[in-house]
Amino acid sequence: MSYKNILFDLDGTISNNFEGITNSIYHSLTYYPHIEKPERDSLLPFIGPPLTVSYAKRFGMDERTSREAVDHYREYYRDKGIFELCLYDGIADLLRELSEKGYRVILATSKPEVFARRIIEKFGVSQYFFAVCGDTLDGRLGKKEDVIKTLIERHGLDKAETLMVGDTHYDIIGAALNGIKCVEVTYGFGDPELNAQAKPFKTVDSVAELREFILNNGFATANG
Repeated sequence: MSYKNILFDLDGTISNNFEGITNSIYHSLTYYPHIEKPERDSLLPFIGPPLTVSYAKRFGMDERTSREAVDHYREYYRDKGIFELCLYDGIADLLRELSEKGYRVILATSKPEVFARRIIEKFGVSQYFFAVCGDTLDGRLGKKEDVIKTLIERHGLDKAETLMVGDTHYDIIGAALNGIKCVEVTYGFGDPELNAQAKPFKTVDSVAELREFILNNGFATANG
């Protein structure tokens, strides 16, 4: 099968935003002095799922407190944390190349869409994307399967020609629930064991390997 629609996750796939996310979490915790600030590495599970879910799971917060904590998180994130990141080496060139070859490069993220658009514009890659879909600020598209479903329906994507690229089991499962395959990138923040359990279609260890796989299995190759 040849793939034309390439859905990219953002955090941990296109960008390394560990600093901005953990700084935002630390800021939010200043409102809860009874909670001791954890080591940064222990906050890796925050990258991927909806923030309300992560706050509830990591700090035992109820639904109301979790939503409040997310509001505090965004106090820092919307102006500072959002840009405390870097693009992975080679990813901008890959997005450009795929776009120039006629692939539909699509951003599929659980991050609020308004933030995702600011990031790709700031880092000079927005012009390579055919479409962008992320969560709403009220969390209506917090699950990756909902983001993917929205993109497929909104743009009439042929599932057989659509491939998800992501670093966590949320990407792999979200793709499977929508009847498409997912390539796992191991350079991001995903848990290797959970990713393996979710059964990705393909696993790559670098942007270079990802490029090779897409180009060798894409519609451009199939069409000569």
